[in-house]
Amino acid sequence: MASSYVLCNNNLFFPPSSKNGHLSITPPTKLQFQRTPFVKASKKQLEIVYDPDERLNKLADEVDKETPFSRLTLFSPCKINVFLRITNKRGDGYHDLASLFHTVSLGDIIKFSLSPSKTKDRLSTNVSGVPLDDRNLIIKALNLYRKKTGSSNFFWVHLDKKVPTGAGLGGGSSNAATALWAANQFSGCVATEKELQEWSSEIGSDIPFFFSHGAAYCTGRGEAVQDISPPLPLDIPMVLIKPKEACSTAEVYKCLRLDQTSKVDPLTLLEKISRNGISQDVCINDLGMNTQNQLHILFPFSLFGIYSYFETCS
Repeated sequence: MASSYVLCNNNLFFPPSSKNGHLSITPPTKLQFQRTPFVKASKKQLEIVYDPDERLNKLADEVDKETPFSRLTLFSPCKINVFLRITNKRGDGYHDLASLFHTVSLGDIIKFSLSPSKTKDRLSTNVSGVPLDDRNLIIKALNLYRKKTGSSNFFWVHLDKKVPTGAGLGGGSSNAATALWAANQFSGCVATEKELQEWSSEIGSDIPFFFSHGAAYCTGRGEAVQDISPPLPLDIPMVLIKPKEACSTAEVYKCLRLDQTSKVDPLTLLEKISRNGISQDVCINDLGMNTQNQLHILFPFSLFGIYSYFETCS
């Protein structure tokens, strides 16, 4: 939450347009894999080629015979904190926050296919270091959906990861919201999006935001989401700077000193943005210095801070 830095000269990216601002659907089509011969033979040699994709496609085709809707590809956007105020430490160990969350056009692509298995989901990804078991929020979300609805669907899921991990951009939370939404589509939308949003807070504080319309004032642990009209034009460029080092949100909060945070009323910040748009004085992040301390590096700019850079270059 604290280690991604934003340089902006009045603009934010939005994800591709959709009904709810958080998911972009492509028509359900069959996943296409490159086919390779299973056996190559000649007089001099015999080469056995194991092709798991061929097997997966055949199994998916068997599933297709039983259901008219078995595959889905979704866009899973990340978010930034236009401002982030930490207002209190709670008795349960969490902190109360007040923040303006905003989706941006950077995001992951997730492919869902119904699995013939009735016992286990299968997750794959294009990057290393991402857990593929029930530590992953995608798997947690699918388990949560089955628990809440009694659904018997299990899935093959492929995560094409573009959002950096440990960046405070909410990539994992967005993936979880996307998985809940996808599972509901496969089940005929038996749950409302409001229910999905409420359930999602059980596995992550930021997840409910990704059921908003793209911009929201979030309070509590982050799970109390109030939709607002997008305060900024949609075509304004942004620069995200992600240090090479990953940053643990839990460790940043652990090091937080409330006596060193801003005292500005977050509702005042929200009002200024709604009235005047974004400016450096409203882009306050109470976790910024804690992030720098945790990473043991000093950034040569303040969080959300170099508007003069763009003004000079424009």
